[in-house]
Amino acid sequence: MPDLKPGPLSNHPSGHAWALVLAAGEGSRLQSLTTMESGLAVPKQFCSFGGGASLLHDALARATSIVSPEHTCTVVAEHHERWWRSLSETVAPENVFVQPRNRGTAIGILLPLLRILHRDAEASLIVLPSDHYVRNEDVLASRLRDAAAEVARRRDRLVLLGFAPDDADPELGYIVPAGGRGPTVRAVSEFIEKPDVASARKLIQCGGLWNSFIFATDGQALLRAFEARCPDIVSRMRGIITTDADASSQQQQLQMLYDQLPSLDFSRDILQESLGRLGVAAVPACGWSDLGTPRRVAETLAQYGSMPRTRSGHLASSQGFLDLAARILPVPGGFRLQESAR
Repeated sequence: MPDLKPGPLSNHPSGHAWALVLAAGEGSRLQSLTTMESGLAVPKQFCSFGGGASLLHDALARATSIVSPEHTCTVVAEHHERWWRSLSETVAPENVFVQPRNRGTAIGILLPLLRILHRDAEASLIVLPSDHYVRNEDVLASRLRDAAAEVARRRDRLVLLGFAPDDADPELGYIVPAGGRGPTVRAVSEFIEKPDVASARKLIQCGGLWNSFIFATDGQALLRAFEARCPDIVSRMRGIITTDADASSQQQQLQMLYDQLPSLDFSRDILQESLGRLGVAAVPACGWSDLGTPRRVAETLAQYGSMPRTRSGHLASSQGFLDLAARILPVPGGFRLQESAR
């Protein structure tokens, strides 16, 4: 868990720096690890990796190393309430945005984006998934600040963080920076979401980086990208959020809207259609993993051995969390589940 020291964005004179942690996913690819004997599958963001706080708590701490706790938000799924209801101990209730149901990563970002912009029309955002492991948090935080500084200079730009690939993984997105080695943030020549293995290898040969789904953006610029792709959804959702109705009534209206919404993927449906606005900052090696599959969990565990324990801080939870690292055993050429996890 990162040290909880506010970064320079926390003291930005404009006071418009926000962080959004995405925590509404199902974690279906990891359910062989996260399903308990009762048959209940725990979404991976509510599990720990090494016996400390949950991955969500780690991501929230990661966010508060960049922006103030008052501007740190998360989006969660309504049907996950049993796991997130205790977040009020660490995140202001008004900063926990509840989705009625999962409609893909694009809708999962649009709802909290509109809620943040309703409160602060000049907001800039750092967006972070809630299911990553990072060995060296300081390296990642430094690149996040670089990305945020680039967005402050160029308000129309969305800056993605990219990592040098270990292999041609078809489960990840790829970003090909334009030109040779240059400044910290470079333009993007190609952005491909989950290519096949052969295509992924070609992208890596061209200097392609893994898309971490961590990015910095100006709120209004991101909203314009949504409006270009799904203007009707933006209009209907904004109409609900900006109404004078109480929170319960708004949630009921959102439920009816979500019942009618298609599922939209942020990378495929928004980013791939916004290539001219994208920048990428390559992150030096910092022990990052998206923990997206049992294989990724096993590889991370094999590479780093014992996990660092949770550091003290106001985001450390007293709750016990299902430990992914304790449920898997790396073996030559792969992994197997621990007997206690079967």
